[in-house]
Amino acid sequence: MKKFLASAGAAAVSFVSSAVFAQQPEPWQTRFQPAATDIMRQTTWFEQYTLWFIVPITLLVLVLLAYCIWKFRESANPTPSRTSHNTLIEVIWTVGPVIILLFIAVPSFQLLTAQYTPPEDPALTLKATGNQWNWDYEYQIEEPLSFNSALLPDADRAAAGKEDRAAYPRLLAVDNEVVVPVNTTVRVLVTASDVMHAFAMPAFGIKTDAVPGRINEIWFKAEKEGLYYGQCSELCGKDHAFMPIAIRVVTDEQYNTWLTAAKADLAGANRALMAALDGANKVASAGN
Repeated sequence: MKKFLASAGAAAVSFVSSAVFAQQPEPWQTRFQPAATDIMRQTTWFEQYTLWFIVPITLLVLVLLAYCIWKFRESANPTPSRTSHNTLIEVIWTVGPVIILLFIAVPSFQLLTAQYTPPEDPALTLKATGNQWNWDYEYQIEEPLSFNSALLPDADRAAAGKEDRAAYPRLLAVDNEVVVPVNTTVRVLVTASDVMHAFAMPAFGIKTDAVPGRINEIWFKAEKEGLYYGQCSELCGKDHAFMPIAIRVVTDEQYNTWLTAAKADLAGANRALMAALDGANKVASAGN
C-alpha cells in the first residue's frame, strides 16, 4: 500500500511539473487551459458566471416547449385558445431579459476594458508578423532581435533536443520559441505579410487578427514560468493547421542571458536556455 501511495504521489508530482512546464491542449479537453495571466483568470470567471444564466434559461425554455407540446396537442385541445394578449406575461418577458442582460453587460464591459488597458507601461514590445505559414518575431529593443518561428518537423526533433513530446507536442512544437520574462508586461504588435492570420494564446487570454497593412496591439503579463502554446486562429490557407505559436516564460536572469546570446547565435542561445531549464527541473524534482 505504501508503494502504491508513493507511486501515485510521484505520478501526481510528475503531472503537475509537466503541466507547469508546458500548457497545451489535452485530449478530450472541454474547459479552458489553466490561466497564466490575470486577464485569462477574469475570462474564466466570466465564462463560469454566464453559465449561471445560460443553463437555467436553456432548461426553462426546454421545459416550456415540452409543456406546450404536451398541454396544447391537438388531441387535448380540439378547440385552440384565441388568446392574443396578456399584459403580465408581456411585461415579464420584456423586463426579465433586460435585467439579465444588465447583469451580464456590466462585468462584460469591465473585462473588455481590462483587455485593452495594461496596468502599466509595457516593459517589452514584440512584433509578430504572420506568414503562410509561420511567424516572424522582432524584439523592438535598442539592438533589435529578429527571427522566424515555424513548425518543428519530426525529423528535426533530435537535432533540436526536443524529443519529449509531452513538452514539445506534435503540431505545436516550433524550432524557435518566443522568450519573455515572467511578471513583465509585454506588448505584442500583430500584423501579416500576405493574408489574414490570427495570433492566439489560450493560456494568456489573448487573440487578435493579423491583417496585412494594419497593426493590431495586444498585451499580456504572464505570472507563471513555462512553455505555452497557441495557434493561428484564422483560416489562412492549406497549411493553416500547421502554424503554431510557442512562448517560453522564464526568469529575468534567464531572459537576459538568452537575449544577449541570441543576438550572436539564436540556436545556441535556445539550446543553452533549454539546458538551464532542464537542469533546474531536475534539481526541483530531486528536492520534491
